Amino acid sequence: MKNVSLVGLLIVLLCGVFVGASAMYTVDEVEQVIITQFGKPVGEPITEAGLKFKIPFVQEVNPIDKRVLEWDGAPSDMPTKDKLYISVDLFARWRIVDPLQYFLRLQDERSAQSRLDDILGSETRNAVAKHELIEIIRTTKGREPLIDTAVLGEDAASPTEQGPIVGALVPIEKGRQLVEREIFTAAAEKVGVFGIELLDIRFKRINYNESVRPKIYDRMISERRQIAERFLSEGNGEAARIRGNRVRDLNKIQSEAYRQVEEIRGLADAKATEIYASAYNQTPQSVEFYEFTRTMASYPEIVGKNTTIVLSTGSDLFKYLKGMNAKIEQLNPQSE
Repeated sequence: MKNVSLVGLLIVLLCGVFVGASAMYTVDEVEQVIITQFGKPVGEPITEAGLKFKIPFVQEVNPIDKRVLEWDGAPSDMPTKDKLYISVDLFARWRIVDPLQYFLRLQDERSAQSRLDDILGSETRNAVAKHELIEIIRTTKGREPLIDTAVLGEDAASPTEQGPIVGALVPIEKGRQLVEREIFTAAAEKVGVFGIELLDIRFKRINYNESVRPKIYDRMISERRQIAERFLSEGNGEAARIRGNRVRDLNKIQSEAYRQVEEIRGLADAKATEIYASAYNQTPQSVEFYEFTRTMASYPEIVGKNTTIVLSTGSDLFKYLKGMNAKIEQLNPQSE
């Protein structure tokens, strides 16, 4: 009898320990707990960490994470407003702020991730479809690019009549941050009914769709060729301008040099004439001798081998020829 009582006492003790262990549970600091009884929540969510008690075998503990969780969606192809298909990879952070509502609507994190896939994917598709690609890629509006003036020149930052300058950024109205904010605002309202607070959303990667990537590259190559042709055209125009200035400056230099030569030559002739005049104007004989030498010097320039000259008898040029005939008649009187 004594052994039977000891065994019974041991059984009772073990049952008590088992029941006590089933009635106790601990709440971790990173968790919050929903107690369910026959599958239905009872009481308020337990959010404070520590040792807690429940009805054994009847109530169950459902832990819910209260840390900041992440949602990393799969890349999805979607069209932009300018009809370009891009692959968007989105990243978001969220947390559970109403564990009871979360448990009633979703129950576990796997269901929450699936619902976030649907909501965030849909809102991202809507936002991308309302904006052009440049609005989604660029982060801020009004950003000024850095331009190497040593390569493009001092006037590179000024627009021209042909269009925007090389290196200028296409103006945008919103930018990527505001597009992310639009997605966040629309999605946060929808996920709030599940007891979830959406903390932030970010574009992790944006890339061109494989089917349109060759066309995009061809367009980029075409744009770069247009820029190169523009540089070439501007270079040819500048070269033509430089050549024109060179010819103009050369003609100007030659004209100026010819003018100076003629001025110097005129001054020299005037000075020589002045010297001759001062030398031959001293006596009447010197004046007559000067006229004679100058006239003799002009004959070879005027009279050639087959030259016929008609002169009047009063011509100064004929004066010495006439005198020469008179001298010949005096020397040859017998020829008459």
